[in-house]
Amino acid sequence: MLLKIIIIALLLFIIANLVRAGLIMLRQPQPEIKMSRYLGRRVMFSALVLILIFIAQALGFLDQNPRPY
Repeated sequence: MLLKIIIIALLLFIIANLVRAGLIMLRQPQPEIKMSRYLGRRVMFSALVLILIFIAQALGFLDQNPRPY
């Protein structure tokens, strides 16, 4: 259960970084904070979520869906 909460929190953090980058893109013509900073964080956390899911599945912490046949 803790693993699923961590994954959900990371996914929410990814969405928050995407929103921040979008707001910077829309509001400031010459931003003091670079938009790529937030987009880079988003990519980094997306990769972290995928690696976490692969490791958890390999170790047996996450169950796969059963085959339909």
